[in-house]
Amino acid sequence: MKFTLLAIGSLLALLGLHWVGQGTGLFTWPANPEMVNHIEWAVLGGWAAALGASLVWFARWRLQ
Repeated sequence: MKFTLLAIGSLLALLGLHWVGQGTGLFTWPANPEMVNHIEWAVLGGWAAALGASLVWFARWRLQ
């Protein structure tokens, strides 16, 4: 259970950071005009990154 939550949380946090980068236009790889410079993706990415970080925190500190 702990390993699964760590893996899912880490992937979700990385995916969220990727969405933030694309939504703010910091990087445009892969070139997807639907995501680049659209602030909605940055907001969704922030929520996804926060959820992923919360899962990692929960797995590391609450599941001993």
